[in-house]
Amino acid sequence: MKDKIRKPLIYPEVQSEPAVLREAAVGLSERLVTVRDAKSHLSELLDWVAGGREITITSDGKRKARLVPVPEEPARKVFRGMGKFLLGQPLSGGPTADAVIREDRDSRGW
Repeated sequence: MKDKIRKPLIYPEVQSEPAVLREAAVGLSERLVTVRDAKSHLSELLDWVAGGREITITSDGKRKARLVPVPEEPARKVFRGMGKFLLGQPLSGGPTADAVIREDRDSRGW
């Protein structure tokens, strides 16, 4: 009997949904989760929503809230400081801070 050479099985990567969604009665167009289930499986639901999906949370059979992914914000401009601006300002020839404070104290009689 010849030994058959077996090729390793390669399974496609499937992203499974959280257990709470598998167990719940789910409509075709939206995912419904009760408040109790959402509280106990919040991190799983957040991962699911971060993947681009939406979840509706119900209480007493009525829709109360939706978890939706946050849209990406544009990159913010980096603050480079005011170095060039400050270096371009003329130097003041006025009194120093010590001189102003001393003058203020002397005028009050301290």
